[in-house]
Parts: sequence; C-alpha cells; structure tokens
Amino acid sequence: MEYRQFGHTGLQVSPLCLGTMGFGTPGNSMFPWAIGEPESTQIVKKALDLGLNFFDTANIYSHGDSERLLGSALNQLADRDQIIVATKVFFTEKNAPNLAGLSRKAIFTQLDKSLTRLNMDYVDLYIIHRWDYHTPIEETMAALHQVVQSGKARYIGASAMYAWQFEKAQAIAKANGWTEFVSMQNHLNLLYREEEREMLPLCADQNIAVTPYSPLASGRLAHQPNQTTQRSQTDTVQVSKYGATESEDQAIIDAVGQVARKHGVNRSQIALAWLLQKPEVTAPIIGATKVAHLTSAIDALKVKLDASDIQALEAPYLPHPVVGAYAPGTTDYQR
Repeated sequence: MEYRQFGHTGLQVSPLCLGTMGFGTPGNSMFPWAIGEPESTQIVKKALDLGLNFFDTANIYSHGDSERLLGSALNQLADRDQIIVATKVFFTEKNAPNLAGLSRKAIFTQLDKSLTRLNMDYVDLYIIHRWDYHTPIEETMAALHQVVQSGKARYIGASAMYAWQFEKAQAIAKANGWTEFVSMQNHLNLLYREEEREMLPLCADQNIAVTPYSPLASGRLAHQPNQTTQRSQTDTVQVSKYGATESEDQAIIDAVGQVARKHGVNRSQIALAWLLQKPEVTAPIIGATKVAHLTSAIDALKVKLDASDIQALEAPYLPHPVVGAYAPGTTDYQR
C-alpha cells in the first residue's frame, strides 16, 4: 500500500478510507441494509489486512451503533497509534433543543459521547457534518480549537458546505490564531461534479485533503441500470440525491459500463479510478458491507485511465442542482 500525505499535515493515510455508515444493528438501524457486529468486525479486519489505515464514522450513523461497532473492532484488531479515525458532529437522533448543531455545548457533549462509544481517548479527525446556520461560526471555530487543545481530537475537518462558507471559517480561525480545518469531505462522483467549480480549486490552492463521500453514487455507478440491491430498494436518501437527474445521468452510467468493459474490470472500479486520478483527491470514502466490496475497491488502485477514458466518462455530464451543502430551512440528513 502506498500511503498519501493528508493535505498539509504530517499524517499519512491509505488512498482509500473505509466508511462505516453501513455498520449498525440489523432490524433496528437507520438503514435496513446495515450489517451487525460479526460482519462489521470481519470488514474492519479485512481492511487492515489490505493496508487501509483510515476509518470514517459519525455520531448519527445508526444512532451511534456505527461508532460502537467500529471502535470495538479497531480496539481488538489495530494498533491505535498507526490508524486514523474520523467521526463527525452536527446531526443527532433527537430533534430537541441544544442536542444537534455546532454550538459549544453540542460539540463538547457530542464528542464525549462519540469517544465513549468508540472507547477511545481521542479521534484523529473531528469533522463538522454540515454548516450550522443557527450558531455563529466564531463560536464553532473557538470550540473546535478548544477540542484540539484538550487532546480529544488531533485535527479538524469539514463536510458538505459551500466554498464561501469553508473559506469564511478558515479565515476566522486564522485571524484568531485558532485551529484551521485540514480536510474537506464533500459530495463528489461521476454523477455529481458540482464541487469541481469552486470547492476543489480552493482545496488545491490551500493544500486541503479532499475525502469524497458517495464515490459510487450510492451504488448507481456500481451496477447495471436494471440491477437491484437491498440498498437500492430501501435507501430513500440516494433517491433524494440522484432521483431528479436519473434520465440525464443514464449516459454517464452507460459510459462507465463501456470503459469497464474496455479495461476488463467492474463498474465500481472505474468510478473509483476516476476519483483516484484527480489530483485534488486524497482518499475517497468507500462503504463496504461485504468483503468483496473491499477487495474490489483495492483493485481499483491498479486501474489506469487514459485521456480517452476520462473524456468518455466526463463528456455526458450536465450541471446538477447542489446536493450536500444545504440552505436554511431544508433537511439533508444522510448520504
């Protein structure tokens, strides 16, 4: 495994990050397709065996079960000093005052709860899951700085926001001598490339690590158009992200199939290879509920796309409505 520098930090991470949104309690989870403890432990073990050292979760995933399962597996199987663990804050299970968002109170409370579930003293990367329109960004950045100063998080990152918001937060932190964000976890794949307009150039200019989520567009880039899976039949969030542009996206999905046949690999490997060849991208976040998902993703590291492949994959794209970053009054829970 060839590791990559994590933006302008001294961290070295694997070129793929294992996302654990699919870890949960079957039958009592946010997601009907979630896997339980035996299967999730097996996935983590395989990831470690393959050389992955970067793991991502969030306090909201399966209402904390994802953190519990990931922490249990890593504490059994990994050397804590060698792995990178990221979790997130913003959403909470209950929509009640003071629980969610990015106030000082919420950040401190939710991080302590995350650390308890992970059974860890610190996380390597603490990520704000969305922009909080109800809390001054000065309060949020001051609280995150205190989190780093306390040793409970080594670095901070951001996710799913507009480029102007990200730059505003960074400028406020810099002006006050506070900790700045080192990473951006954004929505980026062949079906959604709006981040190429402003966020990716900003991150490249500032040497910010980019860790895209949903690299396979919730599975739409991994399967034949008429193929169904349990997730495709039950995941309402992927419909909210990609349902409105389904007809326009079909040409891209067809192109993925054509390039996959040319290289003799599967569709998901082409979708990942496209992300991996982008100079701004540090490590896409891959979800895995089967060992085969991991081995397939690792094999994508070997796929080398040429200029004609890139042209074929990118040419059908049309501008899309913004998905991920959201405006006040809207809800955009999971991805």
